[in-house]
Amino acid sequence: MPRSPLPPREGISATSLRAPGGKETHDKNHLPVPDTIGEWLEAEFPEADDEARRSLLTSGDMRDEVGEPIRWDDAVVPGGFYFFHRPVPAEERIPFEISVVFEDDDLLVVDKPHFLASTPNGRFVRECVVTRARLDFDQPDLVAIHRLDRVTAGLLILSKRPETRGRYQRLFQDRLVTKTYRALAAMPPADLELPLVKESRLVKPRGGRQVLEVEGEPNAFSKISLLGERTPPSPRWSDATEPPPRRSVGECPSIGEYQLEPLTGKTHQLRVHMNSLGLPILGDPVYPVDRAPDPYDFSAPLQLLAASIGFDDPLTGRPRRFESGLSLGETL
Repeated sequence: MPRSPLPPREGISATSLRAPGGKETHDKNHLPVPDTIGEWLEAEFPEADDEARRSLLTSGDMRDEVGEPIRWDDAVVPGGFYFFHRPVPAEERIPFEISVVFEDDDLLVVDKPHFLASTPNGRFVRECVVTRARLDFDQPDLVAIHRLDRVTAGLLILSKRPETRGRYQRLFQDRLVTKTYRALAAMPPADLELPLVKESRLVKPRGGRQVLEVEGEPNAFSKISLLGERTPPSPRWSDATEPPPRRSVGECPSIGEYQLEPLTGKTHQLRVHMNSLGLPILGDPVYPVDRAPDPYDFSAPLQLLAASIGFDDPLTGRPRRFESGLSLGETL
């Protein structure tokens, strides 16, 4: 896809839309090409009224791939990309702040707080790290080069320059990045020997939030180590998740601090692997039971922290390592 000719507006990237037809393979190249932009938009957005569709060209500032403004009666370029700013409603603010860990000409490394999404996603478009950081630091080209779950805190790396972005993204694609997490969960049973490498096959069913372990060749590997025992800082911690069956909530189980190293990067991998060991991470709203919590309920943060990240810089060849300034168990 070509780069958008429209800069972000209020920190939010323009939306891209591809027309039917064309010679390249894409999911709409088999469809007939409408005669005009107006006919295409009527077919693309049948539930919208005419005023809303026309607003994509006016307030949305619709442009073609080379940045030329689009008119309602223009011919459609078969398979062409078009860009526009869609209306984004206001969102209630997530009351936690981003902190800067490191910055140079190419990278911005931040500590992401619990409950703040990494990138625009569904309900949260304005209230995410990328949108906020673009506005707060006046850097419209910022893009996250990896992701953290909304409920996970810790290190997130953003690229500042499109010219070098691909070199850093490739590190993650080629698994050349070392990531270490910290987590709090119940102490392990006596018969569980740690450290261990947990491996399984993970599948995320369409429409579900829980990732499932299924039979088959493993595609997810996590190294799990126990660092030591922690004293529960407050009674609500023992109620943040259901404890393993061997202990009741009333017994207030001892809390262990774990070091988790994902050797692969599957969705919810660390959370699923800890849960499968009978050690669900404290505060997890999805494992072992999906509680479908209110996203504005901040009472029990997930006790999972992206604590460190390291790699050899693709531009200089020098090793780089970043450490989070956050701690587990702190009161929000």
